[in-house]
Amino acid sequence: MALSLSSIFGVAVSKPLNKSILERQTRVKCEFGEKSSPKTSELEIGSPIIVIEAPKVLKTAASVPCLRANAGLVKPGDVGRVVSRKPKDVWAVRLSIGTYLIDAKYFKPLKLD
Repeated sequence: MALSLSSIFGVAVSKPLNKSILERQTRVKCEFGEKSSPKTSELEIGSPIIVIEAPKVLKTAASVPCLRANAGLVKPGDVGRVVSRKPKDVWAVRLSIGTYLIDAKYFKPLKLD
């Protein structure tokens, strides 16, 4: 999906006091494209993951989320499953202690043979 927006806006006055201030051109370009890293393209709902770095704070994936400091609840080496994907490369991951929203930089897909 790609979105592109371009706009040119010019202001001209009959008696310019300062040409650089009164005559302006503004260009706005917004782009949205799907740029997924190779790591996240391997993930899908139900994929097993392994935590590689413990996040400092945890946010629960409940209907009323709770933000708390990670006091040893989630440790490197913990294994879980992806429940859903959220915006900005955040994933809902089901661990043995509950379901949490975790950024993809803290885990990697687990290869099962």
